[in-house]
Amino acid sequence: MAKRSAGILPYRASTDGLQVLLVHPGGPFWQNRDLGAWSIAKGEYGDDEQPEAAARREFAEETGWELKGALLPLGELRQRGGKLITAFGVEGDFDTGTLRSNMFEMEWPPRSGRMQFFPEIDRAEWFGLEVAWEKMLVGQRPFLDRLAASV
Repeated sequence: MAKRSAGILPYRASTDGLQVLLVHPGGPFWQNRDLGAWSIAKGEYGDDEQPEAAARREFAEETGWELKGALLPLGELRQRGGKLITAFGVEGDFDTGTLRSNMFEMEWPPRSGRMQFFPEIDRAEWFGLEVAWEKMLVGQRPFLDRLAASV
């Protein structure tokens, strides 16, 4: 069975139109990557958890922000590697300066035997839809279209 993830795509109205909040993955692999590297805040879940509950949990773990209100279902997308992502939109206005991500541990540099901790998300930013399209991972871009068509 394919791995499954669920996540949240926050949005807000601005004078320039709709903006979305994307997150940038932490760790050395993503450090110098920008275009095509940003994502929705998401994470994996198992058979014992519903996608909406997983999306809320992962959003809180990765950002430190609590969600309020109803979520807007944005459907599912299968990624190139086979993972199935379920996304939800939520209207909100989060201060990116208050981001507090959970940490993960990995061997770095590779084969050094040295374990280091890195934030799962190293930053979050609000983007207009055109810029978000360029910044976002290719496999998640249809969520932007679905959100724009729904709000």
